[in-house]
Amino acid sequence: MEVLIPVGVLFLLFFLNVPIAFALMGSSLTYFIFFNNSMPMEMIIQQFVTAVESFPYLAVPFFIMVGSVMNHSGISKALMDFSDVLVGHTKGGLAQVNVLLSALMGGISGSANADAAMQSKILVPEMERKGFSREFSGAITAASSAISPVIPPGTNLILYALIANVSVGSMFLAAYMPGILMAIALMITVHIISVKRNYQPSRKRMSSPAAIFKQFSKSVWALFIPFAIIMGMRFGIFTPTEAGGIAVAFAVAVGFFVYKELTVKHIPLILMDTVKGTGAVMAIIASAKVFGYYLTLERIPQIITEFLINMTGSPFVLLLVINVMLIFIGMFIEGGAALVILAPLLVPAVKLFGIDPVHFGIIFIVNIMIGGLTPPFGSMMFTVCSIVNIKLEDFFKEVWPFIIALLSVLVLVTYSEPVALFTLRLFGG
Repeated sequence: MEVLIPVGVLFLLFFLNVPIAFALMGSSLTYFIFFNNSMPMEMIIQQFVTAVESFPYLAVPFFIMVGSVMNHSGISKALMDFSDVLVGHTKGGLAQVNVLLSALMGGISGSANADAAMQSKILVPEMERKGFSREFSGAITAASSAISPVIPPGTNLILYALIANVSVGSMFLAAYMPGILMAIALMITVHIISVKRNYQPSRKRMSSPAAIFKQFSKSVWALFIPFAIIMGMRFGIFTPTEAGGIAVAFAVAVGFFVYKELTVKHIPLILMDTVKGTGAVMAIIASAKVFGYYLTLERIPQIITEFLINMTGSPFVLLLVINVMLIFIGMFIEGGAALVILAPLLVPAVKLFGIDPVHFGIIFIVNIMIGGLTPPFGSMMFTVCSIVNIKLEDFFKEVWPFIIALLSVLVLVTYSEPVALFTLRLFGG
């Protein structure tokens, strides 16, 4: 049992609110200093360094930079205006805009917390002015932000593909259908609540085709980015890493020359956002690699696989157990950390049960996004509550219908592989 002490140390550090990367480092060093001190420390340090020496990881800073450029270049405003033209006339207009905007931004920002922070600052004050309660506005903002990392090019999709040794392009193509289903489920829930509370549309009537086309012509530059990324990879024009660089160049050009809101003074802010975001992700990856090294030495993935095989021979039951476990863990661990820690443990087991690793990746990522909404440590929950200034208990009273809607999508995606992989099979073969 002493080989599991580092795992206990990891969870203890999480509960003490130690940053994820440092918690992983601390638990790993606990093992190598006290339980396996025969290994030279130089080899351990080498694991930290070599963990991020991978060409595909270059996609991470590129896509983080795309999200930052978008926030400074007018792209997000163009998408918001387009969303309003499409759904602003429906019941709960701005709440519906909130959901659709997250779906459209997902293909560009790829970050739940970035999406939640941006919409908390822009949309929530406007929703309050239109008669929505602050608590409801914060809840739908957090819930809709769960869509962003599911729709490409979310960094979690890239990380899972590298961990599970599957194609990044396949993960990108497969993720569209679950993201669309999440948006539909949230929009239906918004409509039901808006009818009960009489939340009004943001537009008096449905936009005419001419008005929709006019706004589309203004927003098409922003909408083109995710389309170009997917089509470019689908036809082998560029790799995911190259796609990130092209997306940055395109977003910068659109910000400077089309929307003309991006200026030279924004460049230091964009670089700082990129460095901070990349540093946080890479620190987690490097420390998780060393933690994974400890798990491999002690054969913990094999032990877990054998345990799951002995527990059940049914893929149905296995996925149910994994989903319940991930939801519980997601309440305490941030989604990205849960991904890099647990995916190496669970992927071998699901492969033995004949479950497509791409399908499992979609299940995993949808699941951990739901965890970001739940107490006590949901990351999107904390982001929204701190910016909007609402109490956690008031937030949870409003967010639970949206959590149920997202859980229904999780069940559908889990047990219907044709639905989960529809876009992959349609466009990727």
